Amino acid sequence: MISLDNILKEQYSVIKVYKKTEEKSILLLRHNELKKDIICKKIKGNSESYKFLRGISFPNLPAVFEVTENEEEITVLEEFISGISIAEVLADGLYDEWGVKHIVKAVCDALTVIHSYGIVHRDIKPENIMITDDGTVKLIDFDAARLFKNGQSKDTKIIGTAGYAAPEQLGLAQSDERTDIFAVGVLMNVMLTGEHPSKKLYKGKLTKIIEKCIQLDPQKRYANAEELKKSL
Repeated sequence: MISLDNILKEQYSVIKVYKKTEEKSILLLRHNELKKDIICKKIKGNSESYKFLRGISFPNLPAVFEVTENEEEITVLEEFISGISIAEVLADGLYDEWGVKHIVKAVCDALTVIHSYGIVHRDIKPENIMITDDGTVKLIDFDAARLFKNGQSKDTKIIGTAGYAAPEQLGLAQSDERTDIFAVGVLMNVMLTGEHPSKKLYKGKLTKIIEKCIQLDPQKRYANAEELKKSL
């Protein structure tokens, strides 16, 4: 049986190395004949979320073409997204309220889809939201994602980005869709002020929405992404 690694070596060339560590490698590959680009990830962790994503086709999510795993790592082949990240935009300036609403509504649409499959992203931040060349908003990087499991009291692995991670991600409870709502609240504040809300809370029409998103108690946040989108 021909392995995926052998197929990639025979049919693709490495165009760029985005990241290469013991825990993760991210490569940009180009098909030698078709000249089509794809992203190849090799990560350590759980493949459940990526396997669900492989069956999902949605404009605000990256297409996942293949997921394979062995005892050492998971290999994921996914869509190469040509565009710019929110983090890159913020390097040159801040967003206004209209821009934040436009992007966050699309992020909410993506979250509504993945949450319906029980997937919690757990790493929403400016680097993980792309604006494609045609203006489509895409939520990317599901390496930290996990499936919500009924009856489980807390996450089995503490993971997330400092500042964006909700309190429950620190081992206090199990992450669920409200965990992503917390991160979206922080994201909105950063897009508007360049600062974490604990340092500088945005003052404007979106203040109350941000404050509700970032409540320490998940019960006090928006219950889901659809509810948050309606408030915008």
